[in-house]
Order: sequence, then structure tokens, then C-alpha cells
Amino acid sequence: MIASNFAKGELEVSIDVTLLVETLIQLFTVLLLSPLFIGISNRLKAIVESRRGPSIFQPYYDLMKLFRKQSLVSKSAGSVFVYAPYVAFAIYCLISLVIPVVLPQPVYFTATVDFFGGALLFGLAGFIKMLAAMDSGSNFTALGTARVASFSIFAEGTLILVFFAVALITTTINPYVTNAFLVANPSAYLTLAHISAAAAFLMLFIFESGRLPVESTGLMELGMVDDALSYEYSGKLLAINKWGSYIKQYLLGAVLLNVFLIPWGLQTGVLGALIDIPIMFVKWLALIVALVIIETSFAKMRLFKIQDYLSIAFALSLLFLILSLVAT
Repeated sequence: MIASNFAKGELEVSIDVTLLVETLIQLFTVLLLSPLFIGISNRLKAIVESRRGPSIFQPYYDLMKLFRKQSLVSKSAGSVFVYAPYVAFAIYCLISLVIPVVLPQPVYFTATVDFFGGALLFGLAGFIKMLAAMDSGSNFTALGTARVASFSIFAEGTLILVFFAVALITTTINPYVTNAFLVANPSAYLTLAHISAAAAFLMLFIFESGRLPVESTGLMELGMVDDALSYEYSGKLLAINKWGSYIKQYLLGAVLLNVFLIPWGLQTGVLGALIDIPIMFVKWLALIVALVIIETSFAKMRLFKIQDYLSIAFALSLLFLILSLVAT
């Protein structure tokens, strides 16, 4: 880690190079690969629907095109609207260093927060995005913000309850220790409590990643939910917002895979971190296939049914909490 001492008025700092390299590998894996999995998912969905669909690299093309464009800001928008995308993006980057995204062992900044801190950071980033949308001065984004806020009541509650129950089972609130516990205790993976938690978190991930067959980016149904928060953005600000959303989906998916569904297979060390990248790629492909099947197998729900869906996820997480208390 970082060791410091003061001797004769001089500050000496030694840095663990190996840990630094592992940290950078984890961070850049999240930054560079998160748009790819969105592209693969969109492409696979198009194939299932008998369409040609966009390239798997289309999210990269969109980001590059937006970064070259100028950002237009309405006269009614305030400073929160302008700076919020950068703050939310930075929060997602911080989260990528405190959860087992690539490596199953802690990296720099891991000690900053735990499970609950990560959940609060996700909530903080979402709150900042809603605040920025309200600061845009647009009535349409205000409508989308109201919808997101009403849905977040159950979504945030589910996230916190699941993490709280996991802490009761593993006697820790550190996601890395939880991953190691499940790898070392395969029997815990098949308990009713863990199955309930995995189901609740999967339902939450489907909603948060926009895979629930109800949201629409068109204006005809006025069904825009999460996309409404970015509706007034353009150019570089829209690119930062989109990239942050890709990272958010990647982080939630990594927690789902490495803590709840497939905690095995991750290696340690610098070489292990490089090996973990294709391992995570295979895990993500399996998750994407499952998500596309779920998304294309169900008919579109009415907008107000999202509350019923999230309430079921919340009930499952509550059941998981009760089972965890009984088990302990």
C-alpha cells in the first residue's frame, strides 16, 4: 500500500507497484469494456428479433461522435445541470475500485466504502442525475424524474436489503470477503437465502439496465423513464452521461456475477488480473444471453406495472433478510 514517514523534513512515499497496476487494470477494464457489452446485447437482441441490428461497437461510435460535438445548454438550465454528469461519472469510477469487478482481492480505494457504502454511492449518483434533470428547466425531464423517483423507492430498498442480508450470512460487509466466502463454501450458494437474494438482485439488475420490457425511448407512449434524465443533454455532456450509464450497468452486472451467480474462476495478481478479463467476458456473455431471452420472451408491460415488479423484488429481498436472520 502507501507508506509515509517524515524524516528531516522530507516526505518519503513508497507505492506498491503491483497493487497500482492491478487497480489500473480493474479501472480501465470497466471504462473500456462497459460499452462493448451494451453493443453485444443490442446486437444479439436484434438477431433474435430477425433484424440485422447495429455493430457491437456502435456504443463506441456513438460516444466518439458525441465527444466531437458541442454541448448546448438551455438558458433555463443551471450549473448543476452542467457539472452533474462529471460528478456522477466520477462516482461510478470510484465504485469500480471498491467492488470485485475483475480481481477477487482488494485494490487501492477498496477500504473507502463497503457494501452499504457502495449502495449509497449508487443512490447518490442517481440522485445527482435526477437533480440535474430537474435543473434543466424542462417539463418533460421533470416527468421522467418523477417516474424514476417513484421507482427508486423499491429499487434502492431492494439493493440495501440484499446487501444487509448478505452481511448477516457472511458476517462481513466487504464484497471481496463475501466473494471469497462463497467460493470457499459452495453449500452456501445453494441455500434458500442465497437463491432469494440472487433472484431479487437479478430482478433489480434487469430494471436498472433497462431490460425490463416496458420502457420506451419514443415520444408516442411517453414511456421514457431513465432516458428522460438525459433528454436535454447533447454533445460531450450527453456522452459522459451515456458512458456513466454503461459503467453503472457493468458494475451492477459484475456484482450480480461475482457475488451472487458465478463467484468462481477469478485469479489474483497482475497476471491473474489479465486472465480475469476473458473470464469475465465469458461470464458476461452468459448473462447477456439470459437477459436477451428474458427481454424477448415477455410482452411489454404497462408503465404502472413497474411498481408491481419492483415490489416483488423488494419482497424477495425482505424474505432473504428474514431467512438470513433465522440462519444466524
